Amino acid sequence: MMTNNNGKLFKLNNGLNMPAVGLGVLFAKNDGEVEQAVISALHTGYRKIDTASAYQNEEGVGRAISESGIPREEVFLTTKVWNSEQGYDQTLHAFEQSLRRLQTDYIDLYLIHWPVKSKYRDTYRAMERLYAEGTARAIGVCNFNIHQLEDLMEHAEIVPALNQVEMHPHLSQIDLLEFAQRHHVQLEAWRPIMMGEVLKIPELAEIGALYDKSAVQVALRWLIQRGVAVIPKSVDPKRIAENFTLFDFELTTDQMVIIEGLNRNRRLGEDLSHVE
Repeated sequence: MMTNNNGKLFKLNNGLNMPAVGLGVLFAKNDGEVEQAVISALHTGYRKIDTASAYQNEEGVGRAISESGIPREEVFLTTKVWNSEQGYDQTLHAFEQSLRRLQTDYIDLYLIHWPVKSKYRDTYRAMERLYAEGTARAIGVCNFNIHQLEDLMEHAEIVPALNQVEMHPHLSQIDLLEFAQRHHVQLEAWRPIMMGEVLKIPELAEIGALYDKSAVQVALRWLIQRGVAVIPKSVDPKRIAENFTLFDFELTTDQMVIIEGLNRNRRLGEDLSHVE
């Protein structure tokens, strides 16, 4: 997981550069709310937007990118195939539907949303076809554990470019991170600020005070310095801007160790790692 541009970009295993920070739009409504959030983020300087078929707001994301004035080729766009859409033919169809809703002819990163046990190999095979055709510039997965990654890579032609998982100071996922680094799979953290709960962690506030930064910014910076991309979700322009202001300070080795020590192996989200 190589970085460049002062850590603002991560290089995926196929050579594609991906912004380290993106806007997550889970729960952002497709009624103007998601459009305003995406436009605010793009005007702040974000160049990565993370959505999904299941979020039911791809149309709004597509409209916002179109209306933002930012050229499509400058925006790194991620979307995901949902559990009920998995399977070879179903995935190809779901991808076409996502393209239509997003008003684009390619996706920068297409992900399997959850590892549906009986289908994820066929789903990924369809994604390898999309990658070969060039309509998906990179392909990967979400919420795969080490065993599932090993199984997928054993049966796949292309090593996943990325695995998007829950990761934050109470769930540091050290073993998964080490495995991903060994196999050149980029990790990306969802729920990186614990839905705001990081504000209640005194160690993060104390470290932040040294840099005039919030606990949220410290948590996000910690992840980036671990080599993990982040997609904090917000629809508030002030918070969107705060979540992006991460590259004017750097945590020390001792501060990184303190944050590593906060791990509780505590999940805030679902664990659907064996969903059917």
